[in-house]
Amino acid sequence: MSDQAMAQKAKAPNDLESLWLPFTPNRHFKRDPRLVARAKDMNYFKPDGTAVLDGTAGLWCANAGHCRDHIVKAIQTQAAELDFAPSFQFSHPKAFEVASQLVAMTPKGLDYAFFCNSGSEAADTALKIAIAYHRANGEASRTRLIGRERGYHGVGFGGISVGGMSPNRKFYGSLLPGIDHLPHTYNRAEQAFTKGEPEWGAHLADELQRLVDLHDASTIAAVIVEPMAGSTGALPPPKGYLQRLRELCDKHGILLIFDEVITGFGRLGYATAAERFGVTPDIMTFAKGVTSAAVPMGGAMVGKHVYDAFQSGPDHMIDLFHGYTYSCHPLAMAAALATFEVYREEGLFERARANEAKFADAAMQLKGHPLILDIRTIGMVAAFDLAPIDGLPGKRGYDVMCNAFHEQNLMARVSGDTIAFSPPLIIEEGQMGDLFERFAKAVDSTA
Repeated sequence: MSDQAMAQKAKAPNDLESLWLPFTPNRHFKRDPRLVARAKDMNYFKPDGTAVLDGTAGLWCANAGHCRDHIVKAIQTQAAELDFAPSFQFSHPKAFEVASQLVAMTPKGLDYAFFCNSGSEAADTALKIAIAYHRANGEASRTRLIGRERGYHGVGFGGISVGGMSPNRKFYGSLLPGIDHLPHTYNRAEQAFTKGEPEWGAHLADELQRLVDLHDASTIAAVIVEPMAGSTGALPPPKGYLQRLRELCDKHGILLIFDEVITGFGRLGYATAAERFGVTPDIMTFAKGVTSAAVPMGGAMVGKHVYDAFQSGPDHMIDLFHGYTYSCHPLAMAAALATFEVYREEGLFERARANEAKFADAAMQLKGHPLILDIRTIGMVAAFDLAPIDGLPGKRGYDVMCNAFHEQNLMARVSGDTIAFSPPLIIEEGQMGDLFERFAKAVDSTA
């Protein structure tokens, strides 16, 4: 096969059967595939060259936009210099540089970084650290983990156990034991068409006290929540809710974990949601935007009190029996450092903060559409709950997503009958209006 023929096959494969795609109805996809062949800045490009406006930053992750020259060059240079270094008993300089910059970027009190490769691994890392922390402190009875309904913490067994999205849980047996869930914070009757944090719902944090009364604090290791529940359809926290969780965790000696895989690195207009809301967790997970998705990477930031609990054994003994082959991968570290430079030099967190009101106003222009039941916005996120088709839950959302791609040349994120948008932070004001105009046409196509 000639080089030209091979290149053409790579752009437009003629056999889709061999691949099993994640979180995808594969039979329908292979009949009517949605393929992209390249990307740049705010756009993907179909194999035929048609530009597709990226309304989702890939999968909540390409926060600096696609194929940014500075990030690409850093990865290319690193691949030629150091392709891999083991992180068990060895390391390399860039890993420490990334950790130091993350400590500076996250709220005071999060003093150490542990690296992995994805948000799912980050969630399981945080849960394991939390349980091991209490054991190291002589409280081995603290093993219970508390998540939240409609929460998403990846697809590892730990993450789906504390997660609260039924389809992600129901196929996999009894999951981990010793798990409870707080109620979710969404109430359409009280919160519909809210910009930012809803006024109603802070009292739902007091459900943690009920679980403490039921199980006793001496059995509970940690509470894990997304500051803004993302994958379920973008549920901003009610005003005062996160602060109340922090108070109750402090009162009862429970670690508070924020899953910031989606909310980190500018999505809500700050380096972290913890900074935006003024609440510092004991452990914070991250991934996605840490490299603007150019290389897979995730991790967990932990407080000094957590790290120090593991530093009591003999100097030659491993302090945390946990890690991954590709922790601290050189290409990921190079991508992260270059991504941080782009964020700083272009002021993308500040830009997101300045554009929040414009983005929200553009989204709310669709209020009153007969097929849109609710709109929620916070930071550079907008979510639309669509009226379901009778007897076919999720069908309208799926059809809108398909039409958006094929007919409107727009990338949208679907979760049931909710469509969410979280564009790269480099989006221009004119592109915001264009995005929601294209989305409205996609919704109209399902009427």
